[in-house]
Parts: sequence; structure tokens; C-alpha cells
Amino acid sequence: MRIFLIGFMGSGKSTVGRKLAHGLYLDLIDLDKFIEKKYKKTIPEIFGLYGEPWFREKERNELVELLRRDNYIMSTGGGTPCFYNNMQLINNNGISIYLRATPLELADRLRKSKYDRPLIKDIKNENLLQYIETKLIEREPFYLQSKIIVDCKINIRNLVQLINSMKVRQ
Repeated sequence: MRIFLIGFMGSGKSTVGRKLAHGLYLDLIDLDKFIEKKYKKTIPEIFGLYGEPWFREKERNELVELLRRDNYIMSTGGGTPCFYNNMQLINNNGISIYLRATPLELADRLRKSKYDRPLIKDIKNENLLQYIETKLIEREPFYLQSKIIVDCKINIRNLVQLINSMKVRQ
């Protein structure tokens, strides 16, 4: 089984991923952390040195490589489903779950971790909500292709039950 957590940065993919991995007895792969470990640089360093197109290519390569494994939950990067045919690959190879959050919820969460996120580190707090709203318009068509769409504050037990019901139907 492969489960892919999809959503905008700050939607809780890493946090939900840890709890879900524990609840389903699966390994957790955080795609950004996997890339950082492999390339021995943080995501902000990678963006700064090589730029977003280079990062997106490597992200795609690592996603394809990780599809050779089984029995894990993957916390994807916020942009992962939006490039190449990544969303199609994700849906063809597992259960995708979109952790949906409002722009206001995302802005509140992201203000606390702005400097760790290369796409928003230079955006002033008063412009952050507008940036998120604009980006969500671009990205949500990809996110909405997920097999499961849930509120980012979903109870983990409820999500485990939902996933288990999906396994029965597949």
C-alpha cells in the first residue's frame, strides 16, 4: 500500500503523515526530507543554488524512484502534484489524500515557518494571504484530483477508517 499526502505548504502533511504512519503501521517518507538527505542540502539551499526548475526535476526523479517501494505513507511537497505528470503517477500507484485548508488557515500556520520555505521567505506578512490565494488557484486543480479530500484538521482515527474502507473497495 502507498498513501500520498497532498496539499499546500502548511496544510499539515508532515504532521498528519507521522500520526497516520503510526496508526497504519507503515513507514513514513517525507519527500522533502528524502531529497535533503540525498543531496546533502536543505530545500532552501537547493532553491538558492539551483533554482526551482532543477529542484522540480529532482523531486520528480525521486518520486519515480520511490514508487519502486511499497508499504509507506509519503508526505509530498506542496508543489509535487503540480509538475510533470506527478499527480497521475501518484493516483495510479496509491491512495492520494488532499489535506484541504483555507487560505486564512494556511497564512496563520505559515507565518510561523516562513523562513524555512523558499517560495514564501521573502513575502511580507501582509502579502502572504494574497500569495496563498493566488497559488491555490493554480494548484488546487491538481490537489482536487486526489482520491480522498479531507479537512486538514481531520481526526487521525477517522482518516485511518476512511483509508481502510478504501482498501476494501480497491
